[in-house]
Amino acid sequence: MTRARRVVAPDVSVINNGSSAGEPGLGQQSTADGQASEAHEHQHRDVSGGWLRPAVFGAMDGLVTNVSLIAGVGAGVGAGGNSSQFIILTGLAGLAAGAFSMATGEYVSVSSQNELVEAEVRKERYELEHNSESERLELAETFRMRGVDADLADKVASQLSAHPESALDLHVREELGVDPGELPSPVTAAAASLVTFAVGALIPLIPYLAGYDSLATALGLAAVAAFVGGGVVARLTDRPFLRGALRQLLLGAGAASVTYLIGHLVGARV
Repeated sequence: MTRARRVVAPDVSVINNGSSAGEPGLGQQSTADGQASEAHEHQHRDVSGGWLRPAVFGAMDGLVTNVSLIAGVGAGVGAGGNSSQFIILTGLAGLAAGAFSMATGEYVSVSSQNELVEAEVRKERYELEHNSESERLELAETFRMRGVDADLADKVASQLSAHPESALDLHVREELGVDPGELPSPVTAAAASLVTFAVGALIPLIPYLAGYDSLATALGLAAVAAFVGGGVVARLTDRPFLRGALRQLLLGAGAASVTYLIGHLVGARV
């Protein structure tokens, strides 16, 4: 989702265009300025919607968790007649448990964070209502610290303080570092983590669900998914594809190697 910052040029149809010949009028200059502003228009990704972090976390966690479970169980049971059933059962159980656990955790976590912000906003509102002069001086000091002249900072603070909601919004942004109008949605975070965890966890199970009992194939498919997924996430954050891809591949391979070794050692003793 992108959010565009758009500068709208003023209506110059009623501005005097009666300049001397060969000399651009005020209306022409304003039009040129408006066109320059339009040319400078650019876009930003929505970084406050609360979906990207849980989505990436869910997908990578689902992939790494289930490929590690499958590697451990596969190494432990070997190539016995029921190994495929054991692996499918383990993988589906891990998928369901992990997806709902992730969704629950994200919902509670984001909800709690939002409630904390709302409590701090109420505290700030109380201070503005009962200690308005101290809050005005605090706001003026904030402007001075940002390089505004003392007299101008005091005037701006006084003007803003005359509008309580605007003053509250600015105090919250400066003191808490958040925009109270753009808090992340706990439902969005929970849904994103649930769906992406399930998708990531399903990938190493695909060969077994298709009737192909091969741990090597499952591990290879998971490795490709980790490589591509890590690279895509890197590009979303304007980093090199290969760097993100190799990082995710190495981390996933490390986790799967540990569980494979544990499964091998335990399976040999059982």
